[in-house]
Amino acid sequence: MKRLILSVMLLVAAVGMASAQKFALIDMEYILKQIPSYQQASQQMESLSKQWQSQIEARANEAKKLYEDYQKSANTLSATQKTSKEEAIVAKEKEAAELRKQYFGPEGELMKKRQELISPIQDAIYNAVKEIATQRGYDAVIDRASAQSMIFASPRIDISNEVLAKLGYSN
Repeated sequence: MKRLILSVMLLVAAVGMASAQKFALIDMEYILKQIPSYQQASQQMESLSKQWQSQIEARANEAKKLYEDYQKSANTLSATQKTSKEEAIVAKEKEAAELRKQYFGPEGELMKKRQELISPIQDAIYNAVKEIATQRGYDAVIDRASAQSMIFASPRIDISNEVLAKLGYSN
């Protein structure tokens, strides 16, 4: 009985090894650094982000200034003046929050710009990887840059340079 179980386990192990999967690696950070249009798009996104952030901070600072002025003069204001000033502060804070949402929200300007500038580059990389994987019979292609638990991988299974060549970039 023990021999039968051992034989079955060895047979299962042999079948598992015979149908081993083929893997390849890419380094998405490396690939993106080699693509000039990605670098330009990233710089443009960074510039827009800084510009929009400064607009938001300006509105927030205006609200802060209104609040500080209110605190200084709160003792001398009538109830209606206090209410008016408080409403102005809240409106300015709300304006800053709405601006933040407009620029950086899930459907904001930054996401739209990202879709416009970076998504086509990522799609081209994906299609190149898919084509190489299909041609070579890879079952999985793993991104080395995002695989946090990967300790070591042989450089011979890294197809990043092939992806760049497929995209028309020399390395």
